[in-house]
Amino acid sequence: MSKLVTIRNRMFSFQLERRTVMVILMLLLANIAAIVICVGLGSKTISPANVIRILFGTLDSPDTMIIESLRMPRVVIAVMVGSALAVSGALLQGIVRNPLTSPDIIGISGGASLGTVIFILYFSHVSIRYMPLSAILGAFAAALLIYLFAYRNGVTPLRLVLIGIGMATAITAVTYMLILTSSFTPTAVAVKAFTFMTGSIYGVSWVRDVYTLLPWIVVLFPVAILYARHLNVQELGDEVATSVGSSVQIKRTILLIISVALAGAAVSIGGAINFIGLMAPHIARKLVGPSYGGVIPVSALIGSLVLLLSDLVARIAFLPLDIPAGVFTAAIGAPFFIYLLYRHRNGS
Repeated sequence: MSKLVTIRNRMFSFQLERRTVMVILMLLLANIAAIVICVGLGSKTISPANVIRILFGTLDSPDTMIIESLRMPRVVIAVMVGSALAVSGALLQGIVRNPLTSPDIIGISGGASLGTVIFILYFSHVSIRYMPLSAILGAFAAALLIYLFAYRNGVTPLRLVLIGIGMATAITAVTYMLILTSSFTPTAVAVKAFTFMTGSIYGVSWVRDVYTLLPWIVVLFPVAILYARHLNVQELGDEVATSVGSSVQIKRTILLIISVALAGAAVSIGGAINFIGLMAPHIARKLVGPSYGGVIPVSALIGSLVLLLSDLVARIAFLPLDIPAGVFTAAIGAPFFIYLLYRHRNGS
C-alpha cells in the first residue's frame, strides 16, 4: 500500500513539473512575441519580420537606429524591471505567508522611491551607477521601520500589512513634499522626479539604465531561485521547518534581503510601478501550484509580460503623448487588490 502511495505521489509530482515546464515555455514564447511587437509598434510602425531581421543583423535599414538605440533599451528594461518586481513580490508573500503582501503595498518600493528621489535631487552630479544602491538603502530603511512599528510580541501578517500600507502612504507624502519644497532643485529635475514617482521607463538607454540594472538582476535572480526551496519548507510553519533542519531565521533574513534588493534595484530605474509584485505571484500560483521552484520563474515571466504590454499601451494609446507605464499597471492592479481584499476578508 505504501509503495502504491509513493508511486502515485511521484506521478503527481512529475505531472506538476511537466506542467511547470510547459507554462514556462508558453510564457517565454509570449514574452518573445511581446518583445517583437513592442519593438515594432510606435510613432513609426515596423513589421515583425523586419524587426527580427534587424535584431539578427540580416537587414540594413534606416529603422535600425530606432530599434537598437530607442526601443530595445526600453523593452529590455521593461523585462528586467517587471520580472524583478514580480520575483520580489513572490519572495515577500512567501516570507510573510500573506497573499496581500507586495513591495509597493507595504512601503518597501516607497522607501526605494524616496532613496532614488533623494539621489536625483541632491546627488545628480554623482555617477548614476550608484542610484540602485541609494534605492536599495531606502528600501531597507523602510523595511526596518515597518518591522519595528509592526513588532509587538512578534509580527503577525495582518499587522505587517496594515502598518505597511500606512507607512507606504506616509513615505509617498514625504517624497512629494521633498520634491515640492526643494528650493534649489531645477525644474527639469523636479519634473523627472515627479515622472519617476508615477512609474515610467521613458527615455532609458543602454549605458545609463540597462547596464546599471543588469548586474543586480544577474546576481540576485539565481540566488532567489536557489533559495526558493526554503520557502516551501517555511510554508509548513516555523516549528516544522526547524524540525527538518532548516535554519528558519537565517534563511528568512536572506530571502528578505534578496526581495528588498530586487525591489530597490527595479524601482531605481523604473520608478514606482505598482501592483506587479502583487499580481504576478498570484497568477503564477494559479498556473503551476504553490511550489516556489515554479512560482519564482513563472512570476518573473508574468511580471515581464505585464510591464511590456502596459508600456506598449502607454506608448501608442495616446500618441504623440507617452503616458507613464505605472498608470496602466495601477489601473489593472487596483481592482485586483480590491478583489483579493474581498476574497480574504474573513481571513487572518
